[in-house]
Amino acid sequence: MYASTDTAVMADLVLPAAAWGEKDGTFINSERRIGTIKKVATAPGDALADFAIFKLVAEYWGCGDLFREWDSPEATFQILKRLSAGQPCDITGIVDYDMLDAHGGIQWPYPADAPETHSAAERRLFEDGRFYHADGRAKFLFEEPRPMPERPTDRYPFVLLTGRGSAAQWHTQTRTATSAVLRKLYPADVYVEINPADARALGVRQNGRVTVESRRGQIEATAFVTRSVQPGQLFVPMHYRETNQLTDAVFDPYSKQPSYKACAVNLRTVAQAFRPARQG
Repeated sequence: MYASTDTAVMADLVLPAAAWGEKDGTFINSERRIGTIKKVATAPGDALADFAIFKLVAEYWGCGDLFREWDSPEATFQILKRLSAGQPCDITGIVDYDMLDAHGGIQWPYPADAPETHSAAERRLFEDGRFYHADGRAKFLFEEPRPMPERPTDRYPFVLLTGRGSAAQWHTQTRTATSAVLRKLYPADVYVEINPADARALGVRQNGRVTVESRRGQIEATAFVTRSVQPGQLFVPMHYRETNQLTDAVFDPYSKQPSYKACAVNLRTVAQAFRPARQG
């Protein structure tokens, strides 16, 4: 949808995609509720719905026959129903789009052979105390907590934390940055939060320019002195592209999620960073 994102700029091939209100289909939200999407506007330029893109890619790759049943988004939903049969997310009891619309969305599971689960508009999973194991018991998997992949050192004495910066920003701002109203509600440039005790020790002033450096790179930011961070810690919002020049490329062994939340850094004022060396 956005040709200006970092990944789109780096891509060898960009497939223009239709947005939310420019396509038909279904979605499943975090409440397990399946609902329908209704097209209310024509997609601009060459943009197509994901449904059409998948079919065209399949044809180009010579495997279009595998997608012959994809007559429409609703026909594809019927394939999804068949694939869910007997699974924890069984939705074989949902007849069609009309049924989804009539119910205002339906939560999974919704199997065809268990009509007693259909009456309630909202159902909590595992409320009956039965879990998806042969004995019906829950199984807890756990490990001992592991230390940070990158601990502070003399050279990099601070723990850099990253996360949500403001309610007006979202992820890497591919969409929020296009809103003139939202842009007025957060700083345009990257900033770093630092505890007052650390700021005094380093000679950092409110709104002063500082350099934050990790083993992978360094960025320049505006200092925001606040007690909301603990001594020995710094905080930089994840929304600015500069942030991940600092973070560590370590991955969780199970989910494979990158460890972007914490790493070791140092901080100094820009004046200190560029102070010429003494002679003699």
